Amino acid sequence: MPEGTKGAKGAKGAGRDAPDDMGLPPGLGGTVLTVGTFDGVHRGHRLVLARLAARSSETGLASVLVTFSPHPLEIVNPAAAPLLLTAGEEKTEVLVESRIDYAVVLPFTPSLAAYNAEQFVDEVLLRRLGMRELLVGHDHGFGRGRAGDVEVLKALGTVRGFGVDVVPPVQGRDGRPISSTSIRRSIAGGDLAHAADGLGRPYSVSGFVVRGAGRGRLLGYRTINIGAPSPRKLLPPEGVYAIRAETTNGSFEGMMNLGPRPTFGESAVALEAHLFGAEGDWYGSRVRVDFIARLRDTKKFSGPDELVKQLGRDEQMARVMIGRARAGY
Repeated sequence: MPEGTKGAKGAKGAGRDAPDDMGLPPGLGGTVLTVGTFDGVHRGHRLVLARLAARSSETGLASVLVTFSPHPLEIVNPAAAPLLLTAGEEKTEVLVESRIDYAVVLPFTPSLAAYNAEQFVDEVLLRRLGMRELLVGHDHGFGRGRAGDVEVLKALGTVRGFGVDVVPPVQGRDGRPISSTSIRRSIAGGDLAHAADGLGRPYSVSGFVVRGAGRGRLLGYRTINIGAPSPRKLLPPEGVYAIRAETTNGSFEGMMNLGPRPTFGESAVALEAHLFGAEGDWYGSRVRVDFIARLRDTKKFSGPDELVKQLGRDEQMARVMIGRARAGY
């Protein structure tokens, strides 16, 4: 349930035997809503949400975002299911910043996947969510086989009596429409600047601080170890990164190794961050790490002394790259 909204609750289900209660309070008097996976909640998504909030204000109807968990392709075609830009609570954390009233998370089940567009509109959006108006992106599609495209929805709206507003694409700096697919491609290729342009913010990963081997303190670079994210989370290539971290103790700049620790014979991928000027006990706290810039590949050093020298160079470069990002270039 996104904090800062009027109290959206996750849906209890949307299959044929699902209850009518979608977690919305009674007596709303109709809704204006949007539907989608919203993975990444990128700049195109945020335009949809801004239009949704504005239309809610104009009409007095409650604004509702309807999304799914898991990603529909994980049920329909698992082999084609993409790794996610926002996994677990990450999507909710971004949605908190929007001005929508309610977010309904529908469990995407095989029975829901079998709904055609007309069934989904009639049984879920109209009957259970009280839809009066629908806002969708220009390339939207839902229902079995994604047959519920813009033209189908407009036709259904004419017959069923609800309005359909199509939100145009948002273009990135390269002049191409922003999409979750293009952002995933950029992150997988290590192009953090292109990903940040599409997202409207740095790409990030969240997790809880866990205990490590304690080497950082001995090396003079105290670190926090972030527990492994969901296996469905897309991570950029292994390497050392300049980062910004949002923590319960405040915001810190720093650097992070994403990958193995070959100098110490550890092959498991880990997220180990050194936060500039950070002190205190971090264990068990949740941290969000924003990727600012990639500094170098992960490599094996001859020993701790050589590693410490490299860490000093990494810190200098991280501060430069963070300063550039702060200045907007």
